[in-house]
Amino acid sequence: MDVLSDALAVMRSGRPHSSRTVKSAPWGIRFPATDGAGFHVVLQGSAWLLRPGAAAPVRLGTGDVVLLAHGYDHGLADDPGTPLQTFEPGPDGSWPEPPASESGPAAEGQTQLLCGAYQLSRFRAHPLLTELPPFVHVPACVGTFPRLRAAIDMLGAELADPLPGSDAVVPALLDTLLVHLLRAWWLKDGEPGKGTGSPGGWAGALRDPAVTAALEAVHRDPAHPWTVEELGAEAGLSRAAFARRFTELVGRPPLAYLTWWRMTTAGRLLRDTDAPLHTVAERTGYTSEFAFAKAFKREYGTPPGQYRRSLPGVRMGP
Repeated sequence: MDVLSDALAVMRSGRPHSSRTVKSAPWGIRFPATDGAGFHVVLQGSAWLLRPGAAAPVRLGTGDVVLLAHGYDHGLADDPGTPLQTFEPGPDGSWPEPPASESGPAAEGQTQLLCGAYQLSRFRAHPLLTELPPFVHVPACVGTFPRLRAAIDMLGAELADPLPGSDAVVPALLDTLLVHLLRAWWLKDGEPGKGTGSPGGWAGALRDPAVTAALEAVHRDPAHPWTVEELGAEAGLSRAAFARRFTELVGRPPLAYLTWWRMTTAGRLLRDTDAPLHTVAERTGYTSEFAFAKAFKREYGTPPGQYRRSLPGVRMGP
């Protein structure tokens, strides 16, 4: 997988959930803080995003999208002064079905919302996501982010009129929507060099063809015994120039990132598969199970076997 897909896969801890509702003024919803991430789309009408602390409310118009990458508590309302009612998801993170009065088509003067949440683990979160600001606001603008708009339209239609297969389609569309929201922030719909986010950090790394080439090489084959020279060749730069640029944008030297990603990959394999330890070691670049176990304990503070046994619901091999 590519870097963005890998970063999302390693943090995903459950199925995403969403709901489409129609609101008549006055209305206000408070969303408590969560471990995951959430989004809101104003399909029709307008709303106010109420942020914690002293941050000023943000008016959202038709077509506006907000991504709340870090799960901070916040509110949505027809007016900043409207009292908020707390939203309560199910025990598994699922979103309750809206009442019949809020599930039909929106009339003039009403607000139609498409809201959802992603269950993400913050343990060893990828910096590609942790560097995001608390609130990413993508205003509606004719002709911009066509793939994002298409994902919103398809998701809204599927929730408004479920058909056979919706249980499979909706989670896939939610994952698609998240990817396009992140692209809108970092890469301007996938076009390097035209992002709307900060030019530094991972936003800059994903727009830099040389650094991206090296990152994709590491993610494509983390077991390969990469050297700085080899990664520099992937990037088309000299060793020194590559190491300097990579460290500046990614925040750690190339081989330090390689080690971090290998251990992150190992943790995911131990969590999501029943592969034996020697297989996990091979797939993360270690020639012996002993060397792998030593590196893993140094990174996680516990041996890999004990780490796997401590995880809830892990599939155990014979």
